[in-house]
Amino acid sequence: MAGAMRLIAFALLVFGTAAFAQSADPTRPPANWMVPAEGAADGGDGAAGALRLQSVLMPQGGKPVAVIGGKTVVLGGKLGSSTLVRLNEREAVLQGADGVTHLYLTPDVKKQMIVMPAAGKAAKSGQVKGLP
Repeated sequence: MAGAMRLIAFALLVFGTAAFAQSADPTRPPANWMVPAEGAADGGDGAAGALRLQSVLMPQGGKPVAVIGGKTVVLGGKLGSSTLVRLNEREAVLQGADGVTHLYLTPDVKKQMIVMPAAGKAAKSGQVKGLP
């Protein structure tokens, strides 16, 4: 009887841990990224809002590759009626009949330049204005 109880407890522990691990995976993309984007599912290039740059691969010996809307596109390759014309670590540029579309890995991040005041730099370096 005690052996059966231990077996049941062990089974609950194993299966419960596996279910929790699937739901709490920190590397899993957000749920809204798992839904196919409009226009990407049918192979069309769609609007800029419908396409999402998900990953950029820059191999040393091969052509750069972008994953856009779940599809792998090599530099110079086609995505619907658009061509991937430029690719770097943060951005993919598509050229199509509608014009140029820029896709960014982090479109919601606003970049700002931080400028240190000149007086703050001199004070930190230990130099006093007017002295060598």
